[in-house]
Amino acid sequence: MAEETYDAVIVGAGFGGIYQLYRLRKLGLKCLVIDQAGGVGGTWYWNLYPGAMSDTESYVYRYSFDKEDLSSYPWPEHYVKQPEVLKYLNHVVDKHDLRKDMRFDTQLLGANWDDWSQSWKINTSSSDKSIVAKYLVTCLGLLSKQNIPDIPGLNSFAGEMYHTAKWPKDVTLEGKRVGVIGSGSTGVQVITEIGSKVKGLTCFQRHPQYSVPSGDAKVTPEQRKEINENYDEIWERVRNSITAFGFEESKISYHSVSPEERERIFQENWDKGNGFRFMFGTFNDITIDEEANEGACDFIRRKIDEIVKDPEKARKLKPYDVYARRPLCDGNASNGQKYFEQFNRDNVDIVDLKETPIQQVEASGIRTSDGTLHELDLLILATGFDAVEGNYTRMAIHGRDGLSLQEAWSDGPTSALGIFVPSFPNFHMVNGAKGPFTNQPPAIEVEVDFVTQTIERAEKAGTRLVEVLPEGEQRWAQLCEELATGSLFHKGTENWIFGANIPGKKKCLRFYFGGMGGYLNELKKCQENNYPGFRPFTQEAVAAAS
Repeated sequence: MAEETYDAVIVGAGFGGIYQLYRLRKLGLKCLVIDQAGGVGGTWYWNLYPGAMSDTESYVYRYSFDKEDLSSYPWPEHYVKQPEVLKYLNHVVDKHDLRKDMRFDTQLLGANWDDWSQSWKINTSSSDKSIVAKYLVTCLGLLSKQNIPDIPGLNSFAGEMYHTAKWPKDVTLEGKRVGVIGSGSTGVQVITEIGSKVKGLTCFQRHPQYSVPSGDAKVTPEQRKEINENYDEIWERVRNSITAFGFEESKISYHSVSPEERERIFQENWDKGNGFRFMFGTFNDITIDEEANEGACDFIRRKIDEIVKDPEKARKLKPYDVYARRPLCDGNASNGQKYFEQFNRDNVDIVDLKETPIQQVEASGIRTSDGTLHELDLLILATGFDAVEGNYTRMAIHGRDGLSLQEAWSDGPTSALGIFVPSFPNFHMVNGAKGPFTNQPPAIEVEVDFVTQTIERAEKAGTRLVEVLPEGEQRWAQLCEELATGSLFHKGTENWIFGANIPGKKKCLRFYFGGMGGYLNELKKCQENNYPGFRPFTQEAVAAAS
């Protein structure tokens, strides 16, 4: 079989794959990016659902490596919407002439490590030729493989049905009775966007959410000027923070101030907007102290009572579990809508699936356990993703001695530094298992930079082989567990962060909870100590081992 040969193959053309190609090309390596989509964008290529937007402020939901682009590229509102993200990523690709090394409509079918040639043998859907690459870098994203719920009769529905992650471009919602299953981040965005447009909206909710306003608004010229003048300081704050969201994180304990001051601080951050700001910008112990956490919960529940006029709807919308999921925010400056306010509309209703579970889907709608048939013309599945490892486990990736990634992760997905897996040489994950739980673009840049530096050192040493040992992975797993144990996130029920949203999925920790600053320190220590837990591959490590 004919072969194509590359120094590196990069899988995925989203934030990670684009920047990884840019960095490896700077090293002079011959690279190829493949993506099953028809263009760049990653998750933003597929997620075309109504209301899709980042919940991160626009000025830090982008790359930091191109300072000229940071100060000149426009964004109209505080939160960047899906079409704008896609436009921005295409702009970056074209500005740096990256498209010529990208191959779209191409799925990775299999990748096998060959010990004799010390390279990856890769098969794709778009070519009969085998691809040979020294390095394999996967930039698959955390949230890509859609989760289709196992509901009796789902395929019997006679109306239109769409998962938000595979939303077509020509859907008409006006004048229709619409059902939305799911009330996570995507569900909240969809409901907020379409409540004012549809004939009827029935929201099927398993878990009520602690959502806060986004604070989205038009960006004024004065605000943009201030951001541009302070970008260096902003990125320094991002890299030394927990969340990497760009705001000042709180250093104040909940217990250090009076009840009146707590109320003032909660209200101030509610008014500013952003879920991560409300969780990490109010008090520094919301995620670790149960009383502080309940203080935040109580404030949001009181806000729901204040906003939602129908007491029964408000009751169903109020959460009572711990505030320890990925924090949500809602509100879109493009249409002036907010989430909880939608339930003051006569055409918008809420069904609590804990009280009346879905019995089955029928041709004309959804029947719940109380016998009610909720008649629908269109059904939206906002049911999330098989997060983190979902994309990996559907691919046939085999390392040393034919070990599959599924076998390596039989007890749950794991890694060293969120990037490396034992027995998988020259295999690097960006946004991999046990990576940082932060704003993604800054984390992606940090991981890509580390991958690039690692490959550069292996190239300079002539070893051209990067492989973590089991002890390196175990050390990282232990650190991740220690950090998570002190967090209330462990108490979150059916939390996708731990894989609990997918029936039968192994429940285990999937993230590093030490924050962006902590993660950067760990990477720095790894480099300064010559990559402990790795086979010697740098010039210094090889010399010390000889």
